[in-house]
Amino acid sequence: MQRHTVSSGSPFEGEIGFSRAVRAGPHVWVAGTAPIGADGKLAGEGDVYRQTQRCLEIIAQALEEAGASLQHVVRTRVMLTDISQWREAGRAHGEIFGNIRPACTFVEVKGFIDPLWLVELEADAVVP
Repeated sequence: MQRHTVSSGSPFEGEIGFSRAVRAGPHVWVAGTAPIGADGKLAGEGDVYRQTQRCLEIIAQALEEAGASLQHVVRTRVMLTDISQWREAGRAHGEIFGNIRPACTFVEVKGFIDPLWLVELEADAVVP
């Protein structure tokens, strides 16, 4: 099976040994995606909604580079440092996935690599 990897250009990719996304056959997996702006800096400091939007923008771009789209997403995982803010992350998620309705899980985590990140998302897709 042919395997295609997508890079985000993150300096962590080489250090940790990961890809933003991997496609194998019809399956695409998008790694934990943090709210990093195009300038390499945090997007939406202190704002779970904006950070979630930015994560979804990055996921959409990675999917496109892998030959998929948000329409192909079958599962998402939303990781928050404060689960009480799930509605703000859910609002951003719902704006994208309201009609697609992938399986979705929200979990609270202790923290991320950057303590200013309030949320990270993962996505899995299947391209028919």
